Amino acid sequence: MGQIKVSEFITLDGVIGAPTFTFEYPFTDAMGEAMGRLTSGGSEAILFGRTTWEESGPAWTSRDMADDPGAPFFNDTPKYVVSASRTDADGWAHSSLLGGYDAAALRRFKDGIDGGIYCYGSGTLVRAMLADGLVDELHLWLYPVAVGDGPKLFPEGTRSTLRLGGSESFDNGVVHLTYTP
Repeated sequence: MGQIKVSEFITLDGVIGAPTFTFEYPFTDAMGEAMGRLTSGGSEAILFGRTTWEESGPAWTSRDMADDPGAPFFNDTPKYVVSASRTDADGWAHSSLLGGYDAAALRRFKDGIDGGIYCYGSGTLVRAMLADGLVDELHLWLYPVAVGDGPKLFPEGTRSTLRLGGSESFDNGVVHLTYTP
């Protein structure tokens, strides 16, 4: 059975969908190593929501190992897109369409994967998977900034209890927190 490992860049006030907040905090080598452990450490598939898949494809397909050591993982690993509006997953190699969000279908998908299933961004998908108990590890890259507005990981009224599985801090002030249900 696969394990879904979600990775989100997040602000102190819980915003995930406005990545410009990362610009003041350079991505360090240590952060790259931590991200590499997460992505290459047994991840057999990448799970995306439609918007993140559409935005990520052009960015990753234009990179190779010389540009970014993560490029082979993102370009060569099988990718699965959750979308009710797309009719295909053409345009980024090794991509398949799973259809609209369906918790039971995603449980079956998890059952069919041996190893990790990496998911990043994809806020709508991640919020639904968290609500349905499908996330096995939640990796938050906490940036020391509050932005006030923007999509939140946990919408107003959401109550969720998680257990801290690990933490590490970086020279730029970012903290990587790992939570499990």
